[in-house]
Amino acid sequence: MFLFVVMVTTGLPQVTTAQQVKAPAQKYLTVEDILYHDGDDLTEYMTERCRLDVYHPAHAQQFPTVVWFHGGGLKAGERSVPKALAEQGIAVVAVNYRLHPEVKSPAYIEDAAAAVAWTIKNIENYGGCARRVFVSGHSAGGYLTSMIGLDKRWLAPHEIDADQIAGLIPFSGHTITHFTIRAERGIDGKQPIVDDMAPLFHVRKDAPPLLLITGDRDLELLGRYEENAYLWRMMQVVGHPDTELFELEGFNHGQMAEPAHPLLLRFVRKISSEVADPTD
Repeated sequence: MFLFVVMVTTGLPQVTTAQQVKAPAQKYLTVEDILYHDGDDLTEYMTERCRLDVYHPAHAQQFPTVVWFHGGGLKAGERSVPKALAEQGIAVVAVNYRLHPEVKSPAYIEDAAAAVAWTIKNIENYGGCARRVFVSGHSAGGYLTSMIGLDKRWLAPHEIDADQIAGLIPFSGHTITHFTIRAERGIDGKQPIVDDMAPLFHVRKDAPPLLLITGDRDLELLGRYEENAYLWRMMQVVGHPDTELFELEGFNHGQMAEPAHPLLLRFVRKISSEVADPTD
């Protein structure tokens, strides 16, 4: 018998709607189309795709930030601020990254790391707190979240330790090697691979707090819940102190993001409250 300590929701435990965690009304600003790579060797495609938008409270200070990576199988998608995360007292950094087939692995992960590094280094210019930067995303965005947060080699070239991330919140992300990366190697999508391009390969007890959220195991993409349950289990095995797993019963892969956002907000606020405010 397999025993997973998994919180299964048919609504949402303790948080039923985004309105219940809604922050007081205030003005928000968006700074658009920021190039997050630098250097003289950027390709035209990099200058086109490697851009982000910063949506942030106009007058607050030391607020948390969520770096948000869109889904699309590493092949499609466009950056946007999820509506449920708007006007919640946090900043959202919405990121585009290069896509297959114009590039291949590890370009996607390199871009994600560069965007997170840019955010940690620059969010204080907008009033945010560099120690309250969280990373999240849906599907392919969830995969990128886990890869850069668990495998330290991607942020290291930017002189950022992955443990500087306040928390990781992948929505229904692969924890095995992504199917697009497998396809680049000629491997069938139903052949599971766990190598150095799999978040599961990089389980470690000193990783940032980790909130795993998936849709219903019977409605999700093939094996997606079970992959995340295995990552949850292995994080327990290595002694990680703060990994949670939520399964959103009744929601499929595409539907699960909407009910997951209140869980993200609760997690962000809990972790952020534990970070000392440098202005105190």
